[in-house]
Amino acid sequence: GILKSQIENFGVEAEVSDVGQVLSVGDGIARIYGLDSVQAGEMVEFDGGIKGMALNLESDNVGVVIFGDDRSIKEGDTVKRLDEIVAAPVGKGLLGRVVNPLGEPIDGKGPLTDVAERARVDVKAPGIIPRKSVHEPMMTGIKAIDAMIPVGRGQRELVIGDRQTGKTAVCIDTILNQKPTNDAAKSESEKLFCVYVAIGQKRSTVAQVVKTLEERGALDYTIVVSATASEPAPLQYLAPFTGCAMGEWFRDNGMHALIIYDDLSKQAVAYRQMSLLLRRPPGREAYPGDVFYLHSRLLERAAKMGDAAGNGSLTALPIIETQANDVSAYIPTNVISITDGQIFLETDLFYQGIRPAVNVGLSVSRVGSAAQTKAMKKVAGSMKGELAQYREMAAFAKFGSDLDAATQRLLNRGARLTELLKQPQYSPLLMEEQVFVIYAGTRGYLDKVELKDVTRYEKELLAHIRGAKTDLLSKIREEKALTDDIEAGIKKTLDDFTAKFA
Repeated sequence: GILKSQIENFGVEAEVSDVGQVLSVGDGIARIYGLDSVQAGEMVEFDGGIKGMALNLESDNVGVVIFGDDRSIKEGDTVKRLDEIVAAPVGKGLLGRVVNPLGEPIDGKGPLTDVAERARVDVKAPGIIPRKSVHEPMMTGIKAIDAMIPVGRGQRELVIGDRQTGKTAVCIDTILNQKPTNDAAKSESEKLFCVYVAIGQKRSTVAQVVKTLEERGALDYTIVVSATASEPAPLQYLAPFTGCAMGEWFRDNGMHALIIYDDLSKQAVAYRQMSLLLRRPPGREAYPGDVFYLHSRLLERAAKMGDAAGNGSLTALPIIETQANDVSAYIPTNVISITDGQIFLETDLFYQGIRPAVNVGLSVSRVGSAAQTKAMKKVAGSMKGELAQYREMAAFAKFGSDLDAATQRLLNRGARLTELLKQPQYSPLLMEEQVFVIYAGTRGYLDKVELKDVTRYEKELLAHIRGAKTDLLSKIREEKALTDDIEAGIKKTLDDFTAKFA
């Protein structure tokens, strides 16, 4: 009986369109004979259970990138089609977990639960009709950003700078800043879920980030997708798409998500490696010609959806690492042109002690005040202009010593605002607290305070209002605007506090 069933199945294996043989393998790429009817982007499986993805469909062979260790794959091994385009698990069950780019958990907390479905990782971005323009704030908790380079839900804001300028720190603070709002949220649609995609990072760095999120209770609403530097290039290439598919599930189900790609320079490098090994022709800086498309199709999927599509949103904070502040290199210019603005971080500022090291002059948000609450708009409106004037004056003041009173005032104010925008790591501020602090700066309360005392002033002011003025804070939070009585309250508080401060 066994023999008979074996004979019946004979010849099924050899169907040339569904299985193939490995012709050659090396550097994470396999050339395969057969697999005639495979689709581009389809998953295939090798003998040892390792998966791959068909990328090059040539006349006599198929080029497959291997999602895993290629050392266990030998010439002559059989490869079979899996009949699915690369997909990843999506849903609520991923929150609090660390997964690899194939959606398999790597945090040792057992298998995933409560993941309803699998979604394709590389889908088309939503069209123009289902979208809506960006109009709700996505608060980062960082004064310099929320006041002057506001990010809205559904926006794509690039974080760019050299190594060690605090790019990841800005993004981690943004995740941590969602905790108070998420804890207070009455419905799922008020929350902001986060996806952190680590691409080509050191394992120690990723572990540190996960530990930080866990200790501060932010992992519960965060998914971490990790393809560390030791993973093969195809997995580093895949990770952003996997994370994006997970974030899109929230966007398409009327919820809000934030995705951080840390960083896309490494994804481009991994993609370049794959492309060159697949013998695709190189372009500028040896990147393939479609590296722009790689990033644009990824970032176009961050969107604010309209009423018909459930009002969800996906906000993206891609990170790009520059070499020696060279923003005009290939990948940086590409991503700058794709995103809706950029936050520039500079080494010089970082070492001057201005942290977060945001260069306010070069950073922009192309959504602008549409992404701010009315209160923030009113308080911080004049700030960017004042700081620009200050920088211009400061450059001139180096030459002349006899400055008139107006210039002196400007320099005085600018220095204090710069001081006020400093902020320690892991201490994001709520919107209502920022309104208070920035009001003090732009309305002249700090002009008489010694420069070295500005930070202490802010610290004591925050302690004071968190203790004695909670009703005023919650009023700002609910109104989201500076009504006359709120402004009177802020004025009175600041008058009293500044008089007592010494």
